[in-house]
Amino acid sequence: MKLRALSLAAMLAMATAASAEVKIALDSKPDLDTSGSYNWAHAFGKALTEAGMEVREMPRGSVGNESEKFDQVSTGLLEVSLSDVRAIAQVEPFIYGVRLPYIFDDITHMDRVLKAGNIFDRVNEKLAEQDAVLLALAPLGPSSGVITTNAVVRSPADMANLRMRALDDAQIAMYQAWGSSGTIVPWGEVPAGLQTGVIDGYLNSPFVPVMFGQTDFVKNFSDAGVIIPLRAVIVSKLWYDGLSEADRAAVDQAVEVADAAVRVWQTEASERGLTALEEKGVTVQRLTKEERAAFREASKAVYNSGLMPAEDVKVWTELSDSNR
Repeated sequence: MKLRALSLAAMLAMATAASAEVKIALDSKPDLDTSGSYNWAHAFGKALTEAGMEVREMPRGSVGNESEKFDQVSTGLLEVSLSDVRAIAQVEPFIYGVRLPYIFDDITHMDRVLKAGNIFDRVNEKLAEQDAVLLALAPLGPSSGVITTNAVVRSPADMANLRMRALDDAQIAMYQAWGSSGTIVPWGEVPAGLQTGVIDGYLNSPFVPVMFGQTDFVKNFSDAGVIIPLRAVIVSKLWYDGLSEADRAAVDQAVEVADAAVRVWQTEASERGLTALEEKGVTVQRLTKEERAAFREASKAVYNSGLMPAEDVKVWTELSDSNR
């Protein structure tokens, strides 16, 4: 990430311009049925509009990749971005705790952990150095499961011969803990990788194969409930700090409205995501509590893999255990 030096006059000019329009960079199609993050963005934008602010949704990819979006937020050129959690982790790696496998039982457990640990305050201390603010963590969809082209997965042993698409080294470590292997593949290359056999599957929310039109070649989904896939809602600190007291209060209220809306959606979407796959011809493996426990047990190795500092892992696990 590259910081740009800005004059006070430029900052004030951008803050003034930003107050006239709030641009929200989306991370998915504007589909209220399949995208949790869009449900968040839609409710947030609607609340701002009702408060008298002008809002414009920017289609996915229209303002650049993740790095470019963060750069625009940090310089005040973009007010709001629904971004990959990795965008935050590059500044404050502590946030990676939200992606530890099975760290959260469900979304309400996550909310308790985030509040008890003052996670947003901790992260925003570091983000302030990049003129960015983390306002929310928006669930992309129901908890992640194992998505494959052909293999039926009901236990870690079923993954022994699979090569899975990974987001990063942390996810590779998780696959290895399950006895499988992973390779980092950019999202845009995943469809070709699945169809050519370069990868056998990936981990994500059940709506994702439907949302991205992959059900012609994705044929199995295992409801393992590994992590809650999240998007980081980051905003320009220059914009946020430059708002009037009334407008800043409206933004804070809109965050609460959007958080509540997406959690209502998340509750009903958990089962609907599975049926949406079945309607597209994908076989869904609804795992038992005992079968999920096998994945949970195998995943413990990730916590001690060295990918996160031991003291950070300790903080997250203690917060998780004490807020169940």
